[in-house]
Amino acid sequence: MMKTDDEITKELREATDDLLWMSESDYPFEVVVWEGVTTITEKLLRERAGAPEEAPVETKSMEEFFRVAAGDQVWHSAQEQATARRYRRLVEVIEKHLAEVRVYRIGEINLVVLIVGRSRRGTLLGLQTRVVET
Repeated sequence: MMKTDDEITKELREATDDLLWMSESDYPFEVVVWEGVTTITEKLLRERAGAPEEAPVETKSMEEFFRVAAGDQVWHSAQEQATARRYRRLVEVIEKHLAEVRVYRIGEINLVVLIVGRSRRGTLLGLQTRVVET
């Protein structure tokens, strides 16, 4: 059975509840819903990120973006292993419900990260967080 956009956003919220994206600062995830958007442009990404029009936009695959966070390392503590499992679960939710998923990194130093894909109904859905890289 095909899930509705509301059911997908609920699943994304549950998968990211109390989950922080770790960089030089840790940020929560927010669910994003872009109804009526047919084409993702750099201009649209900058607008949605609240970034200046000259801000750089970098595109990554989901695998690239989540590689470290979802990966298991032998030296991980039990808590780090549990966090990595949560990231793998999040990736599963995204892959199960969204097509054409891309990760967009907008800006410099304090970047907005948008993880966006298309639901079966055609709506652009996903997550937003921040990454601090100095």
